[in-house]
Amino acid sequence: MYENVTYESILERMLGRIPGRFDKREGSVIWDTHSPTAIELQILYLELDTILREAYGDTASREFLIMRCRERGIYPDEAGRAVLRGFFAPDTIDVTGRRFNMGDLNYIVTGKAADGKGGYEVQCETAGIIGNQFLGAVIPIEYIKGLQSAELTELLIPGEEEEETEHLRQRYFDSFDESAFGGNVRDYLDKANAIPGVGRTKVTRVWNGGISPANMIPSEGVQTWYEGMKDTVGGEVKNWLASVYEAAKEKKLTTGGTVLLTIINSEFDAASDALVQTVQEIIDPEQNAGEGYGLAPIGHVVTVQSAKVLEISVRTALTFEDGYGWENLQDTIETAVSDYLLALRREWAETSHVTVRLSQIDTRLLGVRGVVDVQDTLLNGMKSNITLGEYEIPVLGGVGA
Repeated sequence: MYENVTYESILERMLGRIPGRFDKREGSVIWDTHSPTAIELQILYLELDTILREAYGDTASREFLIMRCRERGIYPDEAGRAVLRGFFAPDTIDVTGRRFNMGDLNYIVTGKAADGKGGYEVQCETAGIIGNQFLGAVIPIEYIKGLQSAELTELLIPGEEEEETEHLRQRYFDSFDESAFGGNVRDYLDKANAIPGVGRTKVTRVWNGGISPANMIPSEGVQTWYEGMKDTVGGEVKNWLASVYEAAKEKKLTTGGTVLLTIINSEFDAASDALVQTVQEIIDPEQNAGEGYGLAPIGHVVTVQSAKVLEISVRTALTFEDGYGWENLQDTIETAVSDYLLALRREWAETSHVTVRLSQIDTRLLGVRGVVDVQDTLLNGMKSNITLGEYEIPVLGGVGA
């Protein structure tokens, strides 16, 4: 804004205000006294320009953007640590709290795996995505008597890097478009996406597994059945059945307050059972569903699930340049298609249904150096686009001729 306000222009304006009968040449007393002031004023204008840039969300640097975000109750997501499944033999040894090493990374065993699939949950002590990259044998940092083997076999909750500045900036602007409060969609999105390991969330409000309020109103057949059998039961069963029937008849049974959260992990892949369980416990613990013991408001019964994976197999006929072929380009070709499917998974939460398009696959294949033509591309054996279900995400099942 003040890029044209330079030392020279400031000094010229200052000297211009002094009557011409005085000596204002360089080296004169007047010039020598005004020149340092002009320098300081130029520095002041530079600082003022910086202050103006830092005052607005679209131009603020990270430090000042964080300050603006705090005004909206928004804080940058911290780097998260990866959680993996570990198996230790013999399984009679309790390794909870023990530390292990693999290369440059250290791990600590936090307890038994809670998803019922065996093993222990092992947390990488180094935050970030580096903890997602290695599986295999680990060695104890301190001697454990009787331990025969220790191995990390599966990534349960991906580690995450600290939130990028531009992503934080977008969240800041989004907060003006839609406010999060009281269990609305934005509220659930903010709460779920802030949980370490969660990459994207799709919120389905008044989710009921296909049951609508109209289905709960007793039909004539149901009324006839109820009148004929209500006196055949007694005690608590009769009282409960009468209460439910009358509530349904009076249209007091509804599906309001039920919410479905479908998530994918921070690597934009299906969430593990452990991550689903973690999110469930934080948002609305199953043992206290709807009672407000989690982040969900009282009265909201929340179900958390992972998006389902649909493998996309690509078959195509490629023409190569001389010196190129499947044998030296297959990895590059598969990476090109995988990157396209990854882009679709990144956008999954913002679309009702993801569509894998033949034209986009062909474009990615033609972008591989060494490929000159693409023909007869098939997706899962069909020469057509594939539209996935609302809760499905595409992953590569392979590319072949």
